[in-house]
Amino acid sequence: MSLRDFSLGTRVVFGPNATDRLGTFAAEFGGRVFVVTDPHIVAAGHVDRAERSLASAGLEVRRYEGVRENPTSADVAACRAALGDWNPDLLVGLGGGSSIDVAKGCNLVRAGGGTMEDYWGVGKAKGTLLPLIAVPTTAGTGTEAQSFALVAQEDTHQKMACGDPQMLPRLAVLDPILTTTLPPFVTACTGLDTIGHAVETMVTKKRNAFSRPFSVEAFRLAHASLPLVLDDPDNLDARGDMMLAATFAGVAIENSMLGAAHSLANPLTAHHDLAHGLAVGLVLPGVVRFNSEHAEIAELYEGLARGARLNSVSALVQRLEELLDLCRIEHSLTAHGVPTTGVTGLAEEALRQWTAQFNPREVTVQDLERLLIAAL
Repeated sequence: MSLRDFSLGTRVVFGPNATDRLGTFAAEFGGRVFVVTDPHIVAAGHVDRAERSLASAGLEVRRYEGVRENPTSADVAACRAALGDWNPDLLVGLGGGSSIDVAKGCNLVRAGGGTMEDYWGVGKAKGTLLPLIAVPTTAGTGTEAQSFALVAQEDTHQKMACGDPQMLPRLAVLDPILTTTLPPFVTACTGLDTIGHAVETMVTKKRNAFSRPFSVEAFRLAHASLPLVLDDPDNLDARGDMMLAATFAGVAIENSMLGAAHSLANPLTAHHDLAHGLAVGLVLPGVVRFNSEHAEIAELYEGLARGARLNSVSALVQRLEELLDLCRIEHSLTAHGVPTTGVTGLAEEALRQWTAQFNPREVTVQDLERLLIAAL
């Protein structure tokens, strides 16, 4: 039996209106709070709500609200510049994965100097990072339960996975009410991202007995709840289940990593402006078919399917395609503006993605080309 190293270090507070208790939670870490968020979350009123709670606890609050979607090292630099010489006791990442990851990046650069590129890889944090509270407003990335930030280089848009144990949020506040203001397309894309996380973590080379139940439960919750949320955006029970699914899948990623669907998705996002979850959802059925040609991997997918009351790998693939239909998303990449040219370049870039090495079946550029062509 080999040595295993598991992580489940984030406290989770879950339930409607949990945001209203943010001040109580934050006060445990000190009196000065730096909130990192984006303009859409400000416009939705969620930041004011969070800051009222922080102020009611007697905390001094400053804010950076300039985070962009699919953030780059420039976003981290701008956030760090906004913090300046102020010395907070705590960071709060409030928003989707972009805001939380920029908060993580700002934490790294504040403690150790330099730029985000200096922390590309694992275990490169310098000094002592501040505690971080993650308050997700989407049910997608699962970064609230991970010690990694995913930030792109500004010039190349190459995704950088920057991880360190200190980056794991101390607390995740899951308030399903915060997700009710999401546009339907964002709800769909972030939900497909959660589905992709659950499916991929189930089979990666790093899969283990600890990650597996989180993958199974995340998929069970998400595949049942995503259609309910799309049909009735105010269904708080379904919204809550989607948030739990995203966090459970985040725990699975922390312990299992991801595979070829995510390695294919990143170049599609960088070069063709596809939403990350959309790109994952479009290529995932093909990746499952490809991986399941190996009997051992097919057996793992069958375990995931059984947890969701599906009886085979083919039923799992069919369900993934049904979910695209329920999201009102065309299945082909060309329908979303991806040209039929340049496939080799995309495949070569996909192979360089960190997640490709964890796919349970070895992939070549030719394999990834075929998967892209099938998705076109």
